[in-house]
Amino acid sequence: MLIWLVELSDHIQFFNLFRYITFRTGASLLTSAMIVFLFGPRMIASLRIRQGKGQPIRADGPQTHFKKAGTPTMGGLMILAGIVGSSLLWADLSNVYVVATLMVTLGFGAIGFYDDYLKVTKQSDKGFSGKARLGIEFLIAGIAVYFMMRSATASAAPGSFLGTSIAFPFAKDFLVNIGIFFVLFGGFVIVGAGNAVNLTDGLDGLAIVPVMIAAASFGVIAYLAGNAVFANYLQINFVPGTGELAVLLGAVIGAGLGFLWFNAPPAAIFMGDTGSLSLGGLIGTVAVATKHEIVMVIIGGLFVAETLSVIIQVGYFKMTGKRVFLMAPIHHHFEKLGWTESQVVIRFWIIAVGLAMLGLSTLKLR
Repeated sequence: MLIWLVELSDHIQFFNLFRYITFRTGASLLTSAMIVFLFGPRMIASLRIRQGKGQPIRADGPQTHFKKAGTPTMGGLMILAGIVGSSLLWADLSNVYVVATLMVTLGFGAIGFYDDYLKVTKQSDKGFSGKARLGIEFLIAGIAVYFMMRSATASAAPGSFLGTSIAFPFAKDFLVNIGIFFVLFGGFVIVGAGNAVNLTDGLDGLAIVPVMIAAASFGVIAYLAGNAVFANYLQINFVPGTGELAVLLGAVIGAGLGFLWFNAPPAAIFMGDTGSLSLGGLIGTVAVATKHEIVMVIIGGLFVAETLSVIIQVGYFKMTGKRVFLMAPIHHHFEKLGWTESQVVIRFWIIAVGLAMLGLSTLKLR
């Protein structure tokens, strides 16, 4: 919204700052953090009153979790308020990638909110129907991918199939064109990312910091992929317009910092599916927009590991009646082994940083 102030730069030089993505990214980060800091306490108090018993605790979970009973959930509303409010101020709302990413973020947030609502009102860890939830997620993601695909195709060089192709790290100019099926591929990436973050959100601070790390990493990728000079130097695919996503990702980092202030152990609020689904969907959408879907598997490797642990646990149990892990997702396995919650969280943060550095290194390895 404030980007229109660039028009005043002919008269007042100061307003030329609003032209730069780096400036607006920093401003977006600070704005979103301020929104969460200012309105967070009121929202927590309101949710605590409205929810009563708060988020239900899994009966089969670690014993240490029962002391968290009564903690309100839906803290993702705080995060969404920071991201959306800041993005409306600082991002270019005429940019198709910004609009598509916000659409996925809000759409997944709404699904998560309904899921949290059902869990709180029923006082059960069973929420929205899994099939219905996935169906709606795929619909939202598919629409977003379709419009991003069209934009990438329209802005690409003649004869290029960038918009409908899968790019591979380590390989210069190696694209696999899958045509209209890219909508299904992109939708799978976005839905997978959303649910992977959702599975990771099980301990205080466990999900939000890796999300911020991934957001920072993809902020760099989006800025580079959207800049012709940097993209050419690094030999990555140039996707005009994706640089603007750095502003939105700055808002994610700021909102995440604000939320972490209240989510730090002992948590005053949980983000719930409202936050985890929307944040995962946002990261997945940016990965699709910037043609770094495979790199996301590296940067978001922690989320992938959490998801695989659940798939392996369920599949192996159905085949043999036995379990591979003491409990899934895998962060609960380590709790069962005797790690304290803080040990699990901090060690997983360290892993997330290492994976992000590994993912970013692919930018120069061509």
